[in-house]
Amino acid sequence: MRDLVYHVAVSLDGFIAGRNGDASMFPDGDHAEAYLAQLKDYDTVIMGRRTYEYGYSFGLEPGQRAYPHMRHVVMSTSLRLPGDAVEVWNGDAADRVEALKRDTGTPIYLCGGGTLAGALHQNGLIDRMVLKICPLTLGEGVPLLAGAMDATRWRLSGQVTYASGVIEAHYLAA
Repeated sequence: MRDLVYHVAVSLDGFIAGRNGDASMFPDGDHAEAYLAQLKDYDTVIMGRRTYEYGYSFGLEPGQRAYPHMRHVVMSTSLRLPGDAVEVWNGDAADRVEALKRDTGTPIYLCGGGTLAGALHQNGLIDRMVLKICPLTLGEGVPLLAGAMDATRWRLSGQVTYASGVIEAHYLAA
């Protein structure tokens, strides 16, 4: 069974984006090159509608894959896209993720957002987290894991500190 990996940048106060989903304040730096290299480890990406649409501000066209080498599944009840390069799933997210985890392939990249991640976490579906902890506070925004949930223990399995001040922490579900 494939792992679901929540691989995301997060502020010191626990937000993956600021007000209105803006992530532009997260720093660039030496950690970005490592992230791009790590993307090759995934063959499937899942994300929420707002995360997918955030790519439009960077030139992503509706229906286009944000990560060309990956199968895309966007969880949304309202998004309609042209073509078939991106799957839009409007059913139960946990059911779809369970099916994806049973498929063959590499680990699955959970790109965001916080509401989707919170729901998948509550269903016990996130196996690993790779958190790029950025040296900034946002005060408000999109939380790392949104929604009410039970306490969960995670085990630190590795970490890297970058010159940019970003700490990449790897956690396994305990």
